[in-house]
Amino acid sequence: MLRKALLTAAVAVLGATAAAPASAATGLDWGPCPAGAFPVPDLQCTTMKVPLDYGDPDGHAIDIAVSRLPSKHPEKRRGVLFTNPGGPGGEGLDYPQVLKYLKLPQSVLDAYDVIGFDPRGVGRSTPVTCTLTPAQLAIGNLPYANGPADVVKQAELAKTEARQCRDAATGPMLPYVTTANTARDMDRIRAALGEPTLSYLGASYGTYLGAVYTTMFPDRSDRIVLDSNLGPGGYDLTAMRAFARGMEDRFPDFAKFAAAHPEYGLGRTPAAVTAKFHELAARLDRAPVGEVTGSIFRGLTFGGLYATDLAPLAADWQALDNGRAPQQPVEFGSAENLFASRFAVICGDSAWPRPVAVYQVNVAVDRIRYPLLGAATANISACAYWAPPKEPPVRITGRGPANVLMVQNERDPGTPLVNARKLRSAFGERARMVTVDQGGHGVYLGPDQCANTAVTDYLATGKRPAHDVHCP
Repeated sequence: MLRKALLTAAVAVLGATAAAPASAATGLDWGPCPAGAFPVPDLQCTTMKVPLDYGDPDGHAIDIAVSRLPSKHPEKRRGVLFTNPGGPGGEGLDYPQVLKYLKLPQSVLDAYDVIGFDPRGVGRSTPVTCTLTPAQLAIGNLPYANGPADVVKQAELAKTEARQCRDAATGPMLPYVTTANTARDMDRIRAALGEPTLSYLGASYGTYLGAVYTTMFPDRSDRIVLDSNLGPGGYDLTAMRAFARGMEDRFPDFAKFAAAHPEYGLGRTPAAVTAKFHELAARLDRAPVGEVTGSIFRGLTFGGLYATDLAPLAADWQALDNGRAPQQPVEFGSAENLFASRFAVICGDSAWPRPVAVYQVNVAVDRIRYPLLGAATANISACAYWAPPKEPPVRITGRGPANVLMVQNERDPGTPLVNARKLRSAFGERARMVTVDQGGHGVYLGPDQCANTAVTDYLATGKRPAHDVHCP
């Protein structure tokens, strides 16, 4: 479910300085890129070494896989545009090509060498593993708790996952696979490219990575665009529980859509569609359809709400309601590295409560506050059994140049507006925010031209809105 949601999000989204020197004058050894999900005819790739522990810069080194989509017009080029599609755990090596496929405007392609990379612990960079089994992956990261006993059961599973992560061959890497260290890696890549500054376009979790980078390295930050924003604490306990708020914000769009399309047979009013959700979840808990339990159905619905087009989700509901598997099968086998690296970042960025009773109370509270998903997103995870973080979280503040542009859907299930507003407040006068009256996860390169124009103008010309903007 998580992998499907991340891919959906990646497809959905996507202070001035002097002109930077041409990146061809670097010591990096560029070559062809490995084949991936998208064709990469214009993309160049390389691998560079960075310290595993920046506190011991001459110690053990790991690989970071980096890609570059070069500007074809050196006379228009102003620098480099780093990108991140989200996650944590999402691969970013082919993301520049994905953005080009999604019609990243030519003015932006001309102005920058677009840079992608697999973050530390991920993909073709030195990867981490937790030796998670298909059965463990099938549980997902949003296991729904029907009561206190389910939290106790999940605690045992979470404890096992944490132990597997710690005892795996890459266990010693885990304390260093964090957002702050990935930001340090970005700065190493910037230096290796011979660039005095970098611009940035990040989506979902990538907004927190961008916020951390521009907080740690404000003088090396050029134009920073954050699309679909986490709060200033990143993927902490607050953000995880906020998934349930995001689903409550977005679900009425789906209920209205399904009610307007009686051919799906899900109900003729939004209230009837909502009742169908609860009835179908309970039925699947009693009698799963293939691998789809009630818990997985809730997660499948949550992931489907990321998209602008809600018809595929309605079709999946219809299939399950009739005892058939979803049209797009739920796949778990290829997600091990994604889950392992996700655990590393989320659990390593901030401290999580340890007592099981805390999660039992949170589940009971959020089941009432957010009946669609609250008892899942408040549940216990491997982070409760993780080693304490190596360093405190980066505190996002207003110190630095006024060079941040945030774009945000009002009804985003994955990064709800309530937390985006908290990040906007933390940045103060450093940021401007464009809010869009639409649902789904991801703004830029989507259907709203008001927001698209604001982002493109800023990246291509440096023109940023003088005030926060609402796009109807």
